[in-house]
Order: sequence, then C-alpha cells, then structure tokens
Amino acid sequence: MASITVGDVLPDGELAWFDESNQLQMISVHWLAAGKKVALFAVLGAFTPICSMIHLPGFIESAEELKSKGVDEILLISVNDPFVMKAWAMTYPDNRHVKFLADGSGTYTRALGLELDLSDEGLGTRSQRFALLVDNLVVTVANIEEGGEFTISGAEEILKVL
Repeated sequence: MASITVGDVLPDGELAWFDESNQLQMISVHWLAAGKKVALFAVLGAFTPICSMIHLPGFIESAEELKSKGVDEILLISVNDPFVMKAWAMTYPDNRHVKFLADGSGTYTRALGLELDLSDEGLGTRSQRFALLVDNLVVTVANIEEGGEFTISGAEEILKVL
C-alpha cells in the first residue's frame, strides 16, 4: 500500500483517547478533523528518546503559534496502548493543546500506509515518524521521515508552511 500523500483524503479510523474528564474514549479521526485545519504527527513510540525530548516537545512549545496561524487541532498518534499514552501525557503538565491518541494495534497507521517494522530492535511494528497538515480532511503537507530519522517532521517544519 502506498503511503498517504499531498492531495489525499485522510482516512477515517478510530483511536483511543483519554478525554478531559479522564474517560477512555474511542474517537473518530474524521470527527476530530472534518472542517478543521489539523496538524497530525506520529512518533515511533511513547517514552522513546527523540520522541520524548525533541519531537513532541516541539509541538507542545509551538502550540500557541500553530493555533495563531490557523491550526485548530494538534493530534499526536503513536502505536501504543491508551494507558501508555495517558501516562506519557502526564509527563507534560504544561501541555494544553496536543491530544495524545493511541493506535494500539497500528490499524490507523496501516491505513495511512506508514507502518515501520522495528522488530529487529525489539519494538515490533510502529509508525514512521511524520507530520501532516490537513485542511478539512485533505492532506496539504506530508512530511514523512525515512526509517527513524528526525529531519522534516517537527513543528518548525509545519510552521514554515503556514
């Protein structure tokens, strides 16, 4: 399957999320993104070094600027279970804008065509690192990393195109 690219419609799918009242919800990607401008990014895994120290913090620190430039939602996806994502979110107490969404079985990641086999490193199938800018479900920017690289999927790259 080819990976998602500019001009594609974002596929729908359900992801797990702990809402503001700490209730576990299954939430539709289309429900989150329809009629909105969305920054959607994925990491290799919760608590992994680059993801925890650089990639995610960049989006948290840039959230206000992203919002001021028209981004309605900032969505983080990882192939982790929702309880891991909740625990990871708690390590960023200043976060007010990034939603931590769990793709526990990697179903949504496969729908995007962005799975990455890291079995040789003991991590199983994960998501490639990426950042998408989506406007009313249509992908307008697709910054997809090769392997485990981190060069084009950070918040600063999304800010450059806004």
